[in-house]
Amino acid sequence: MPSIPGLAWDWNVIIAFVFGIFLLYLIGRLFLMPIRLILKLVYNAIIGGIMLWIVNFVGGHFGFAIAINPITALVAGFLGIPGVILLILFKLFIA
Repeated sequence: MPSIPGLAWDWNVIIAFVFGIFLLYLIGRLFLMPIRLILKLVYNAIIGGIMLWIVNFVGGHFGFAIAINPITALVAGFLGIPGVILLILFKLFIA
């Protein structure tokens, strides 16, 4: 390696630097993953709530409604649109 005046290229320093960059990457991934999960749950909750409202609004004209309670809100919130479809199918087959 070329020698730069005042700077010693030691392999231990290079390895420590690469290891530090790798650790920063891992810590960043560790913190980003839960934020993505929370944002996805919030997105699904909003879409699921809107879909429940639309189903109740449109279904009200046909005598069909899904009760909005903590259980249906959780199903619609965690699963989003597939959760609302599941609630509709559940309502159709049970009632």
